[in-house]
Parts: sequence; C-alpha cells; structure tokens
Amino acid sequence: MTAVRFVAIGDSFSEGVGDELPDGSVRGWADIAAQGWADARGESIAYANLAIRGRLAWPVVEQQLEPALALRPTHLSFNAGGNDMLRPRADIEHIADAFSRVLRRCDEAGATLIVLSGANPSAGLPLASLIQRRGDELSAAVLRRIQDRPDVIQALNWPDRELSKPVYWAEDRLHMNANGHHRVAARVLDAVGAGAPAEWWNAATLPEDERLGTAEYYRRHVGPWIRRRVTGRSSGDGRRPKFGEWTEIAPRDSAGD
Repeated sequence: MTAVRFVAIGDSFSEGVGDELPDGSVRGWADIAAQGWADARGESIAYANLAIRGRLAWPVVEQQLEPALALRPTHLSFNAGGNDMLRPRADIEHIADAFSRVLRRCDEAGATLIVLSGANPSAGLPLASLIQRRGDELSAAVLRRIQDRPDVIQALNWPDRELSKPVYWAEDRLHMNANGHHRVAARVLDAVGAGAPAEWWNAATLPEDERLGTAEYYRRHVGPWIRRRVTGRSSGDGRRPKFGEWTEIAPRDSAGD
C-alpha cells in the first residue's frame, strides 16, 4: 500500500475545539480520523494538523496552505468559512474562492484534497436564520467549484440533520463535543474508503451538563466573542499548530492499545 501522509488545515473545526481532553488539550475529528485511518490500514500513517481556531478562510489559505504542502502530503483536508459567516458583511463567493485556490495548489503539488463542510450550529445560536442561510449559500458555492472533480473527496457535514442535535454540541453551542467530532471523523473515513467503527456515527452518553440559561450563556460565550470582535482580537492569537510537523500515528493493535 502507498503510505498515507495526511495534513489538516483550517480553523477551530479542524483544530478540534469542543473535544477537550482531561489535560486541557483538544482532540477533534482530524486526530480521531487519523487514528482510525491507521487502524483500518493496519499500518502507521503520518499526520500533521496546522489548523488554528478563530481563523478566517483566506488567512487559513495564506498562512497554512503552503507550509502544509511543503510537507508533501498525500491527502490534505480543508474546511473554512465558519468564522467568516459570523461577520456582518460576509462575501460568500469570496469565501468559496478560497476552496478553488486550495484545489489548484493541491493539483499542482499532487495532493488529494478532502473538502469538508462544517456541522450546522444554527439551531442553538442567536441569529439562527442568518447563519442557516449563509451556510446554505456557502455550501452551494463550494459545491459549484468542485462539481466537475470526482477526484476531490467530499465529507459534507452541513446537510447532516442528526449532527444539528444538541447532544453533538459543546456548551458554547458553536463547537462540537466528542460526539460530534466522532461523527465527522466517521464521515471522513468512509469518504476515503477506510470505513469507521459503527459506534462513531451515534452519540455516546456524556455526563449531563445543565444547559446554560440565556443570561449565563451570553455572559460566558457571546459577550467574550463580541469583545474580541470589537477589539480586533482572535481566540487563536498567539497559538501555534498542535502538530506542525509529521507525527506517526500507529494502529492501536500494534501500539498495544
């Protein structure tokens, strides 16, 4: 088999925010999929993740794409635009153009592109109808750009109505929890032909957290987000990629797990 070298670029969705581990680090669908891919193949794969939370679509392309391609991956995953959609004057076509740029550079570098759409958080957020409309428009715009490319691997989560249920979302209602990240990882593994454990598709029982009331939700999550927008700061300021270079992911049987 040809060795797999998989790199993810993007924002908090690909970094894994919402799927926090006991030590405070984040895992997320890309980490989970990398492990599942190695398990399915029965051999190690190389994995890197350059995604950083808070990034807009074009900064992801400008800051992460070339370093990712310099690693000479066989597969590169890309998702972005979720943060752009929350801005007042989001230009959907301009956001979708970022996907065209990534596809062109993957073609030139000989890497297979895995395109993901994010899960739909609109049911739990303020301005739900606006987010739903913009997400629908962005999904359609991206699909128009890859409709004649059957070689582009698609793992589309926005249309997944199951994934919109509260059981898949973290307290902030904007990022997926472990359930959501596992379901996305399952979709990616199916898309690349590796197959995923059946249980990844279904929500596991998590400790019951009392759902935040409206006032507390705004205090903990909406208020800080607004303050960052007003001050021009990002949740990703000062952060570095969690896997900026290749790390070996061994299949769990051979790793003794």
